[in-house]
Amino acid sequence: MSITLGRVSPEAMELSHEEIRRYSRHLIMPEVGLAGQKKLKAASVLLVGTGGLGSPLAMYLAAAGIGRIGVVDYDVVDHTNLHRQVIHGTASVGTLKVESAKARMLDINPDIEVVTYNEAFTSANAMDIARPYDIIIDGTDNFPTRYLVNDVCVLLGKPNVYGSIFRFEGQASVFYAKEGPCYRCLFPEPPPPGLVPSCAEGGVLGILPGTIGTIQATEAIKLILGLGNTLVGRLMLYDALQMTFEEVKLRKNPKCLVCSEHPTVTELIDYEAFCGVPGHDQPDEGSAGEGWDITPRDLAARMAQGNHVRLIDVREPYEVEISRLENAEVFPLGEFAARMNEFDSADEMVLFCRTGMRSAKALDLLRGAGFRKIKNLKGGINAWAREVDPEVPVY
Repeated sequence: MSITLGRVSPEAMELSHEEIRRYSRHLIMPEVGLAGQKKLKAASVLLVGTGGLGSPLAMYLAAAGIGRIGVVDYDVVDHTNLHRQVIHGTASVGTLKVESAKARMLDINPDIEVVTYNEAFTSANAMDIARPYDIIIDGTDNFPTRYLVNDVCVLLGKPNVYGSIFRFEGQASVFYAKEGPCYRCLFPEPPPPGLVPSCAEGGVLGILPGTIGTIQATEAIKLILGLGNTLVGRLMLYDALQMTFEEVKLRKNPKCLVCSEHPTVTELIDYEAFCGVPGHDQPDEGSAGEGWDITPRDLAARMAQGNHVRLIDVREPYEVEISRLENAEVFPLGEFAARMNEFDSADEMVLFCRTGMRSAKALDLLRGAGFRKIKNLKGGINAWAREVDPEVPVY
């Protein structure tokens, strides 16, 4: 299966002597050849996200000679990105991700065009951003944007090259409503808010996005060249611990809300409301709500005054090995409900985790059981490290 390239006719493309040298290992493959390389040069691809998945995608598509690559992101490079977002380096920390990615892509291949969109991909701008591109590649890590990318692709008739990663596992597929199912056919409804932790909360093996991202890049190139069997109608499942690849056959849902013969979703919607979670990164600072939080500085002041506060750490034991607060008791969130009999409602307690998100959930459990002398450490132990005690490492 191949796609129609809308930007310019491949036959109108010419390769310079330098490009012929650069792509020589493509040109001597009969499946690619000069005609195929011209297709790659004539193609345009939009990358939504320049993080873990976007890094290998951007570099390999640039190296392959995709003529026009758009990159959408609104974030800046952070030290916590560097173990997996390999398009960025230490020198790029604090700079815009789209600019860092563009510089690296043009260093790899100065003969391509890189268009940057330093903004969030939203219902307000997504159609205008995506419309000029042949293929849209989803390199995001949240459900609202995944549904948004899907619906944009269905409405514009474009393929959506999908990838997802978490801890040691990854997924990849090509959702192309003209030829097979879309993302909504597989996942008609998003999971309940809070059920699936983000990579920021659950972690991810640094090399995993390299595996999935290069698979996505391969699928994009196959679509452009019209080679092989794509992942349309198939979901590839990868388990890095077992080093296994499995495949699930997908079918089009005849009642799909967006890609069926009688869709009810005919324009972009409010995807954050649909999924019940934010579609874009929020400050790394969990909150239990007004009146239930305490800031690190306020907690430090109370402790300095000699007020007895019972500190409850709801992180996992392996996290406590990274950083800890003196005299804190460890009650992992997964065990919390079963151990609530170990708490006294007369005690003043402050609950904390890495960022305050899990401890806010634990506080809700106590609040539902009638506890009132409880607070959530806003921003968690990471905020404590930044605002009170720099000897505590941030992770």
